[in-house]
Amino acid sequence: MEDELRCPTCKQLYANPVLLPCFHALCLGCALDIQTPYSPGSALPGAVNGAGAASTAGHNGLHGSGGGAGGGAAAPGTNPNGPGTRHSSHSSAASTASSNTGSESVTSDQDQSDKVSIFSEADSGVVCCSNTSRPVSYAGTGLLPGVGNVVAPPGAAYCLTCPLCRKLVFFDDGGVRNLPTYRAMEAIVDRFCAREALRCQMCETDPKVASLICEQCEIRYCDACRELTHPARGPLAKHTLVKPRGAAQQRESVCGEHEETLSQYCLSCKAPACGLCIGELRHQAHDVQSINVTCKAQKTELSHNLQQLSEKARSTTEFIQRLKGMSDKVTESCMEFERLVHAQCEALIQAIHDRREYLLEAIRMDKDTKIRILKDQQSNCTGKLQQTTGLIQFCIEALKETDSAAFLQVGSMLINRVTNTDMTWHQEVTNAAPRVSPIVDLTLDDAALARAIDNLNFIQMRAPMTPTILPSDCSAENNSVTVAWQPPNHSFVEGYVLELDDGSGGEFREVYCGKETICTVDGLHFNSMYNARVKAFNSAGEGEYSELIGLQTAEVAWFTFDPVLSGGAGSGLIFSKNNATVSVEGWEHRVALGSVGFSRGVHYWEFTIDNYTADTDPAFGVARIDVARNKMLGKDEKSFAMYIDRQRSWFQHNSVHERRVEGGITTGSTIGVLLDLERHTLSFLVNEMPQGSVAFRDLYGVFYPAVSINRGVTLTMHTAMDAPKMDYF
Repeated sequence: MEDELRCPTCKQLYANPVLLPCFHALCLGCALDIQTPYSPGSALPGAVNGAGAASTAGHNGLHGSGGGAGGGAAAPGTNPNGPGTRHSSHSSAASTASSNTGSESVTSDQDQSDKVSIFSEADSGVVCCSNTSRPVSYAGTGLLPGVGNVVAPPGAAYCLTCPLCRKLVFFDDGGVRNLPTYRAMEAIVDRFCAREALRCQMCETDPKVASLICEQCEIRYCDACRELTHPARGPLAKHTLVKPRGAAQQRESVCGEHEETLSQYCLSCKAPACGLCIGELRHQAHDVQSINVTCKAQKTELSHNLQQLSEKARSTTEFIQRLKGMSDKVTESCMEFERLVHAQCEALIQAIHDRREYLLEAIRMDKDTKIRILKDQQSNCTGKLQQTTGLIQFCIEALKETDSAAFLQVGSMLINRVTNTDMTWHQEVTNAAPRVSPIVDLTLDDAALARAIDNLNFIQMRAPMTPTILPSDCSAENNSVTVAWQPPNHSFVEGYVLELDDGSGGEFREVYCGKETICTVDGLHFNSMYNARVKAFNSAGEGEYSELIGLQTAEVAWFTFDPVLSGGAGSGLIFSKNNATVSVEGWEHRVALGSVGFSRGVHYWEFTIDNYTADTDPAFGVARIDVARNKMLGKDEKSFAMYIDRQRSWFQHNSVHERRVEGGITTGSTIGVLLDLERHTLSFLVNEMPQGSVAFRDLYGVFYPAVSINRGVTLTMHTAMDAPKMDYF
């Protein structure tokens, strides 16, 4: 709060504060110092044009006015008699002038008409004050040079620029003494100084109450410390020692014109008044209220606003404490992370050292191997050379033999040995080469490691942010849905989890986990609204789920025969017309399955008999995915069927056939299959007429459209059809 109590000009606690029309305050002495005489045509001090040019100083905002006057003790480190020294002769006369002139300052909010007159539409920043009950004049006399649209009223003798908002105030001959005493500020400063318990600033322990303060040193002393540290001799003898400012005495506010107690408040003029003022002409027909009632109402409003502001301040304080806690946490976390990084780098360095030793050992082993090979080759060549040298010396001695018979005894043998040795010498020695190279023909492949070290960096190890589902790339077709999403920004992601509900608003279940950002889910229910959501994860945890997206599967099923589900290439079935038509060459029955399975809903499809030339019984119905594909439909427990010939039909399940119904088929006939999984029944139609009653009941699970045919029958399947209305259940 201390900043609010300091004058923006002298930076000291307010002394005899006065209130400007802009609701900023000044010491009276400071105001006297900065006011300047004004004469028409003279240059004005800089003022702002426009309402938004408030000073950037962060204190002395809108100060309210109230009762209380008098002096008070100075705050620690301030000059208690500062006005006497800071403002020279003006300060001594300020109090007398303020009390004797009896002037009443007119501020910008005294009444609405004055308010409009004082501030132009452009809010020029000009305010006028006089020592009468109204300003001397609010009628503009023309533009002033250098100040834009600022207009000075007639009779203006002084002007002053607010040091905070830079608004210009004009005064008559009374000058700034026309300004009202800021009595609320006086009282607050005095209470503040009293709370500060002014103590000696030179006591080392347990400071005592200060008895004097030096105006030049601005230091407070107790009697003992003054004798020790500020003796009245030498250069210090010229310093002025005064007593600290005392607390103010409370007194009632009185009218400046009538010296009566201010007991009323004019709501129209927004100014306090005495009983005599209320009876004057200027307050006739104005709304008047007791000043205590008005004060209480404004205090109540201010208390309410302060309560709201205090809540914000308290939350801000808690936030600051949380930030401080986070700062400590950041320090601890960074220290721990530094330790971890240091340990990891040391481990990498140790791994490089270990690898270096391994590589150096490999070089030493290679060296030993090469030297051993070279020594072996050298030993072999040395032995060969010794043998050849011995042979040469022996032959030389044999040539010295004079006995021809004796020479001829070994001559042929020596010729053969020399010839053979010469040949082998050419192969083993002359054309021989070192078995190993003396040059190391290897190099250390460190480029990848160097790149890895250059790219060694931190990765984000907090849970990733939320992925964003891309509605334009999502779709639903038949009983499958496709969901696509965008990876979260600035997040390290190891994978995604896609979840779908059950199509009825039930619980979600995981349908995909992986690194892809698009997924198609098949085998869903028809005519169902599926909600999908996705989240990202990494080793640090899982992120939040994305927003939901709803995907509606088709109301009716569109499907064809599925060659793969029907047994593949070895089944003997022949599919055509985009797998809508099927036939077979052999006499054995073969089962063909549809490409879609049903587990709920009502579904209807038809078969057209394109060719029926043999005496055979095609079967129509539904089957589970693991039905026997080399038997007539209905022969095992996995299928439910109706088989039919030219005259009649039977219902068959698990090799049990029953309920013969008259009416057969020919080429061009249609067979309809109605699977109602809401009632869990299966019914058949022949040429759009019911073929008996309900064929099978209590069907639960997943069922695929199915037929079984053999030679002489060709069928075409028609899907995406509306179910007919049946008269029986």
